[in-house]
Amino acid sequence: MTARFALGALAAAVFIACSTKTAESAAPSAAAASKAAVATYGPDSVAVTMDTALLRKADLGRITGNSSASLMVLEVSDFQCPYCKQFHEQTYAALRAAYVESGKVRMAYVNLPLRSHQNAWPAAEAAMCASVQGQFWAMHDSLFSSQDRWSGITKADTMFGRFARSMTMDAASFDTCVSSHATRPLIASDAERSSSAGINGTPAFIIGDSLLSGAYPFSDFKRVIDANLAAAKR
Repeated sequence: MTARFALGALAAAVFIACSTKTAESAAPSAAAASKAAVATYGPDSVAVTMDTALLRKADLGRITGNSSASLMVLEVSDFQCPYCKQFHEQTYAALRAAYVESGKVRMAYVNLPLRSHQNAWPAAEAAMCASVQGQFWAMHDSLFSSQDRWSGITKADTMFGRFARSMTMDAASFDTCVSSHATRPLIASDAERSSSAGINGTPAFIIGDSLLSGAYPFSDFKRVIDANLAAAKR
């Protein structure tokens, strides 16, 4: 399995992600495809108005690292998944320091909110609405570090709003984004593409031509990343 199933959309804009066509040829049917993905993967049937400019910002905001890096690491994850939290606490910081901040790889987050987790979708929407304002990774860190506090409560979005107000962003715009479910087509497209690629559990990591499924220690990521970086130089 390769990373190509998602790279095109992540590098451009996920509002065309449900199509295998190019951006130019897929654009006319993008809204219909994304609405179909919402119907299939969303938690309910709320109406969503497509805002392609907003979705583009949300998409690009969840990609970090040197744009000229030869390798992309895709983190397919669920903010309420305990194993995703385990990866975040035990491995993420070391991976980011060694490979992303050093400029060797780019990293992107792909949403796969599982239906068994009651607050996974609201958390994903909070993260992607923060991404619209360039605060995805700050919200990403806050959601994982506080997972035990919000995973079992009824109105988790209230807590997510407090997280947003602690960051450098327009709180009113964030609230509007969340309440209108503006990023739901992007999240649904992520989930659909992940499922189509055979990924049905979290966390999973697509690293070049390799797939790691599970909260592996840093040593395993180092082995796989180094092998893919070496292959890219050949």
